[in-house]
Amino acid sequence: MAARLETERLRLRRFGTGDVELLVLLDSDPAVMRFLTGQPTPRAEIERVILPGILQVYAEHPGLGTFAAEEKVGGAFVGWFGMQPTDDPATVGVGYRLVRAAWGKGYATEGTKALIAHAFALGMERVVADTMAVNHRSRAVMRRSGLRFLKVYHEHFDDPLPGTEFGEVLYGTDRRTWEAGTHE
Repeated sequence: MAARLETERLRLRRFGTGDVELLVLLDSDPAVMRFLTGQPTPRAEIERVILPGILQVYAEHPGLGTFAAEEKVGGAFVGWFGMQPTDDPATVGVGYRLVRAAWGKGYATEGTKALIAHAFALGMERVVADTMAVNHRSRAVMRRSGLRFLKVYHEHFDDPLPGTEFGEVLYGTDRRTWEAGTHE
C-alpha cells in the first residue's frame, strides 16, 4: 500500500514505532477484544510482539499489512484495517479493529471495501476474511463489503471463548466477481 490510502471519511496509513499508545488504547477495551481474545492485550505484548509484527509485514510483504485508520476531519484514531498475506500468494486476508466510539458509523464497511479494491489493484486474485460464527456484526460488515459466505470451520483452542463451539466462518470474493460489480 502507498504511504496512505483514503476513503470518503478515512485516511489509512502505516503504523510507526511511535504508535504504541494507539494500539494499547484499542486493545485495552474488553468489548473490542470480545471475539478476539476475550481480554485486553498487555502493553508489553503490544510493544514486544504486536507492533514489531506489524512493522515486519511491511518489510516482508510490500503493499500489505495493518494500517492505522484516522478520520479525515479532525484526525481521530478509529482503529486499524489490515491486508495480510496468506499461504496463497494471490490471496490476502482482510480485517479490521475499531475503537468502540467508531462503531455503527459505517467505517468498518468503508475501510474494508477500500482494502478489497486496493488488494485487486495490487494484482491479488482473491480476498478472504474470517470471524467467529457468533460475531454477527462483523459478518454483516463482510457481506456489506462485497464478501460472500464460503464455509464454517472449527479450530481447537486451549482456552475457547464463549461461542467458539459454533465455529469460525470464512467469507471471500475473487477478482472477477468484484470487477463484475456484484459487490455493490
